[in-house]
Amino acid sequence: MTRRSPDSDRPTRIPLDALGFVGAGLSRPECLVTHRSGLIFAADWTGEGGVSIVSPDGRVARLLARGRPTPLRPNGVALEPGGSFLIAHLGAEDGGLFRLHADGRVESIVIDVGGDPIPPSNFPLRDSRGRVWLTVSTRVAPRSDDYRPGAASGFIALVENGVARIVADGLGYANECALTQDERHLVVNETFARRLTRFEVGPDGTLSNRATVAKFGPGTFPDGVALDAEGCFWVTSIVSNRVIRVRPDGAQSLVMEDADAGHLAWVEAAFRTSTMGRPHLDGVRSRVLRNLSSLAFGGPGLATAHLGCLLDDRIPVFASPVAGARPGHYDVDLGPLAALAASGRSAADARGTS
Repeated sequence: MTRRSPDSDRPTRIPLDALGFVGAGLSRPECLVTHRSGLIFAADWTGEGGVSIVSPDGRVARLLARGRPTPLRPNGVALEPGGSFLIAHLGAEDGGLFRLHADGRVESIVIDVGGDPIPPSNFPLRDSRGRVWLTVSTRVAPRSDDYRPGAASGFIALVENGVARIVADGLGYANECALTQDERHLVVNETFARRLTRFEVGPDGTLSNRATVAKFGPGTFPDGVALDAEGCFWVTSIVSNRVIRVRPDGAQSLVMEDADAGHLAWVEAAFRTSTMGRPHLDGVRSRVLRNLSSLAFGGPGLATAHLGCLLDDRIPVFASPVAGARPGHYDVDLGPLAALAASGRSAADARGTS
């Protein structure tokens, strides 16, 4: 049942002691994907990189890449029919969109846009037409040099028939994006511009009429975004470990937070003076959540919120006061992934290799 505050339409604040946990031994589960089977898929940096497959009872199997000269570094992942995954590659210097097949083979889909190499990439979103929206946070290298209020070199590329074209540019560190249920609008988090931005989606994928849905204040660095069944956006913030529900009119409700005031003040001072760097992200102080980066609704009735955390090795979960919207990938055929999950082994083990 949906829980409501007695005198408003905003969700009740969720205490940290309401969190449960699923899985163990995960490696950088920044992005999560849920499925009607109850399986949870998480980005995984083990070995050559790939996807962790977490069963409802917490067992973990792994689908790892093979045959690459350099590791695949999944930041965002998207599930495709048949059990393959789209991977936004967050390489040290290179990016692009790749497909990880259910047997561990890796296929390069696109590594350049307009003839230029795609920088380290953040998130892939597959729409109902099979097109992929790929976010690139920044063109600055190293990326940490763009943890700045003036960040404005991120972009969104639309990948169709193996070709990428930029459909939105000048973004303040583009992070996760989401389509509304009718796919007429796309929203994207601009992490260091501290805003959730909305575009109208044209029939050919053109993005237009850019508008700010919500601006966020001190301590909030928006990263992940997911839709609920009422058309609201659930935004996760790194550093402050906040979950914020944003209505389409921009009204915000804080659902959860796990932050140390002193640490947050230190990060804020660095951000304001353009000296923020990796230590401010990698040394997060908190009680439970370890750099909250994404949220995915799943479970019975899509009433469980699953949290991706950059620095954790397990998945925090809580009963959501509002059910999630049904993702487009939620009912796809998993093909051989289902058997791999049941085996509790890695794809390499299943092939009989080391």
